[in-house]
Amino acid sequence: MSSIDCHSEMKGYHADEVILSNADQGAMRKRRDNGRTRLESGLTKAKHPLPKYFSSQGSYAMRTMVEDDQCDYDIDDGVYFEKSDLTDAGGNYLGARDARLRIRNALKDERLAYDAEVKTNCVRQNYPDGYHIDIPVYRILRTKNIWGDEVVEYELASGNEWVKSDARAVTRWYNDAVGEELKAGDTDKSQLRRVTKLTKKMARSRSAWKGKTTSGICLSKLVVDYFVGITSRDDDALRETWKAVKSRLDVTFEIDHPVLQGKKLSTWDDDGVSFFRDCLVDSLKSLEVLDEDECSREKVRKAWDGVFNTTYFSDRKSIKQEEAASLLQPAVVATGLSFPGKAVTPNKSSGFAR
Repeated sequence: MSSIDCHSEMKGYHADEVILSNADQGAMRKRRDNGRTRLESGLTKAKHPLPKYFSSQGSYAMRTMVEDDQCDYDIDDGVYFEKSDLTDAGGNYLGARDARLRIRNALKDERLAYDAEVKTNCVRQNYPDGYHIDIPVYRILRTKNIWGDEVVEYELASGNEWVKSDARAVTRWYNDAVGEELKAGDTDKSQLRRVTKLTKKMARSRSAWKGKTTSGICLSKLVVDYFVGITSRDDDALRETWKAVKSRLDVTFEIDHPVLQGKKLSTWDDDGVSFFRDCLVDSLKSLEVLDEDECSREKVRKAWDGVFNTTYFSDRKSIKQEEAASLLQPAVVATGLSFPGKAVTPNKSSGFAR
């Protein structure tokens, strides 16, 4: 552990620069809900069956989305149909691409700046200010086991095939990991979730890195698998977790899928994971200054600034410095001052959603 405690600075950075503001989250929820309404209206107009349900998934559902200077945000909002409801006029089951085309066509709206696009694993609706909503299309398969009990499975419309998949299981996996951490005694909500978001923030801290580094689910899996929790020291927890992840990636770039046995999120030659490992190496090298005997708080803050490509840490006074400065202020003399006849309610900041 570093002898210089930067926990308050790291939590401040997380609150001010990493988590999404309430306004941003509200805007995304509104677009998601409007998209759902638009899809149902389009399907009804075309006389197609409506979905059984919608389910948000990915980083939005896991609450690991991070601030982005270019508003490059996405919401994954899965749409689930009974298999029998995804058929053509002749009663034949729709192929995977035809199912995505049906969703794309139902979303068409002349009031939108962009038409939805058919992607390999979803239908994407882009918005002018950088947001986009990805809509994976699932069908629900219902069968009976040998005891007569119903078995429910899900298939994703991926490329030209229907592939067994259900992203909600990934959300449950991550939230269960957070739950286990909290049961283990973390009294400050989820350090695991904060470390996940801080890792994602570092991995996308330069605009040129965004298209090169690995996916959010790969980063989340690595953090969960190699998380080193240190109570009341987010700075040390982050660094020690990164060391453990880097050691793992020195051996292999393969990352197992969190819920599908035998499936890989990345292979041994994955370029994105390789790039992320290089970013980790550089970050950990910058943080070696923390181990110097004569290391100062100023050096530590500068090192974290370099890691996250910011000036936040150097610009921010520590909590103790702020308190000390306030104690040096002269006392207010009451003589000659008038005071309100009742208590004044302080302004409350809007705060940030966790």
